[in-house]
Amino acid sequence: MTETFADKWRFYGRRVGRRLNSARQDAIDDTYPLFQITDDLLKEDRSLSLEALFKAPKDKTIMEIGFGNGERLAEMMRRYPDNNYIAAEAFINGVSAFLSEEGIQDRNLRVLADDAIPLVKSLESSTIDSLYILNPDPWHKTRHHKRRIVNDNNLKEFYRILKPDGELILSTDVPDLAEWMIAHTVRHGGFEWQAQNRREWIEPPEDWIPTRYETKGAKGAAQMHYFIFKRL
Repeated sequence: MTETFADKWRFYGRRVGRRLNSARQDAIDDTYPLFQITDDLLKEDRSLSLEALFKAPKDKTIMEIGFGNGERLAEMMRRYPDNNYIAAEAFINGVSAFLSEEGIQDRNLRVLADDAIPLVKSLESSTIDSLYILNPDPWHKTRHHKRRIVNDNNLKEFYRILKPDGELILSTDVPDLAEWMIAHTVRHGGFEWQAQNRREWIEPPEDWIPTRYETKGAKGAAQMHYFIFKRL
């Protein structure tokens, strides 16, 4: 029997949920290699340039870490086609759903179907205009809090890859994680929280593209929170 890309993925420990249907499998086997950020580029030495990723880099580069099924990102790409897009998602099911979206195949897009942090550590400094981390895993248990993607070490790297005045956009509907995000990002010292009042972090920003997750919620979920920080 022929080994598929998903079989290789499972072997190397990347995360696979329910079995893919034929269309989603085709997206992984045929479409993903067209946009894949390959392992040889992930040197974690802060040298990965936009020129190495894109044949014709644009002026503005958007990055999303943990894009889920990618419906929000795909809509953003349709609205703003004149950008570079870098996207990372560890779950093969989400990647296959995203790559099946109509109208993304001709965009300036690169995708990593794995943990995003090696990619972040590989990118050159001052590369990203906007970095989205929306509704990440809250890792509820205290002993797992160190796994939260918004942490002191990762914030140093997010700061480094963002351009001056670049935006770090975070969201969550888990109260404990919302407090964690604010505390850690403010404590870093290199980001300025853009909210002027409570309304500005409990209502979606202007031109916000919602996701299905926002209506579904998560364990311990309450009010959705939206945080926009500017890199100083």
